[in-house]
Formats: sequence, structure tokens, C-alpha cells
Amino acid sequence: MPLDSHVHFWQYTPAEYAWIDSSMAPLQRDFMPDDAWREMQRAGMDACIAVQVRQTLAETRWLLTLAEEHPFIAGVVGWVDLRSADLDAQIDSLKHPKLVGVRHIVQAEPDDFLHDADFRRGIARLGRYGLAYDILIYARQLPAAIDFAAAFPDARFVLDHLGKPDIRANEFDAWRRDLDRIVALPNVVAKLSGLVTEADWNRWTIEDLHRYVNAALDRFGPDRLMIGSDWPVCTLAGKYDEVLDVIRTAISGRPAEEQDAVLGGTARHFWRLAERES
Repeated sequence: MPLDSHVHFWQYTPAEYAWIDSSMAPLQRDFMPDDAWREMQRAGMDACIAVQVRQTLAETRWLLTLAEEHPFIAGVVGWVDLRSADLDAQIDSLKHPKLVGVRHIVQAEPDDFLHDADFRRGIARLGRYGLAYDILIYARQLPAAIDFAAAFPDARFVLDHLGKPDIRANEFDAWRRDLDRIVALPNVVAKLSGLVTEADWNRWTIEDLHRYVNAALDRFGPDRLMIGSDWPVCTLAGKYDEVLDVIRTAISGRPAEEQDAVLGGTARHFWRLAERES
């Protein structure tokens, strides 16, 4: 069953979504599950993972409520304050079978943030709750992310958006070298997502993006990669089905079992969705 590993929902207000500036004006409105489901059905996607955008417990609770109301939301990657002394109480307050992981917007933090001792103590506690962690960084932060993930060999990590290579500036070689290093960590998988908005929004081509997708396929392999749209952010650069087609065309010549892994199998295995549904 095809599964989109990276979808966002929000009820827009300027104060709570200040990062959506005038350059992203089309995103300055509500994006809700019914909107996503229409796009997903047209594109042949059966399920999705909802991912946090605000660093509040309230948003995580709201996403879990949406997941209860909409069965196609197979899981939620929420937020907890991993540096907090009451982390266990926060996670306990969110107990829900569809809470599959957590994320912190590290790309907005200082480049040494992943070395923060309190944050690392929080990461070490996620395993007892069966929660994975989404790594959201820019490509320049990949070396820190490699050290970070290596420090927790028993934790499960997914690298969002392939580490956000600067496709617009055609930066590739340094990103690929860091990709080779993070691939060596067996506890890390990656999302083939968010690439269109790292490219030139108006002039990207499938060939531009396939360079990065193919590098990831060659190194991670299909069993450690999952398709994701980054909807609705991706709509700044392309329609939902066009964004997914970047990945679908890249894997079209591969065996059916490899395509199935990228299109949903890897995500379902990584987040243990079958166990949560049983």
C-alpha cells in the first residue's frame, strides 16, 4: 500500500506560522486532512504520516486527534521537549497507538545543537517508548548529524529530505560524501522528500532531482528509503502528483519489490505500523 511518509497539516495564523513569509504566500491558509486526501487519492496514495511543524505539545495532540478522525493518517511524528526534566511525563500524556516518532526543528538551531547534553539524554529515552526520531537539518549540519546518530546505535533515525542538499546552488559532492558516511550507520533510513523546494521552484527538472535521488538509491538502497511529498510545502514548486512522480520515475526500472519498499514498505517497517494496527 503506497504511503506518503511526510505530510503536514495546519490551521494558519500569522503569529503561529511566522516562518511562512511573503515568499511563501500560497501557504498562508489552512491545510487540512480532507485537502490532502483529495490529492493523495488522485496520486494513488493510500496513507500518510503526519509530521509536526510547531514545537508544542498542543499541536501533537491535535495531530493525534486528526489521526483518530481520518484512518488514512497512519501515524504521527510529533514534538516533545527532549531537553525537559519531565520528558517522561510529556510522552505519557501523549500515549496513543498512532504516535510513531518525534521531531525537533534542528535546522533552525545553532549548528552545535545536536551536541547538547540534555537533548541527547532525551533521545536516549525514546527507545523505551518505541519512538523513532526524525532528523531535520540542512546539508551543512550533516557532519553533526552523523556524529549524533552514531552515538545512539540502538535508536531509530530517519533523515528528512535527504539532509536538504542545496540543489538550487548545484551543491552535490560534499553532500554525497556526507551521505556516504551516514549510510554506514545501520540505524538511519531516509526520506526521498522535500527536494523540489531545495531546487529552483520555477525551473527545476526531473533530471536535476534524479541526480540526488539516484545517489541515495545507490547508497541507502530501497529498503532504507521512503517516498514523501512534504505537502503542502512542496506545492510552492510543483503539484502533489508531480512531486511524487520525481521519485516514481527514478525507481520505475527497478524490480517490483524494490519499488514497493520505497513506495510504502520501508515506512511501514520503520514505524512498525503493522504492530500498531494489530
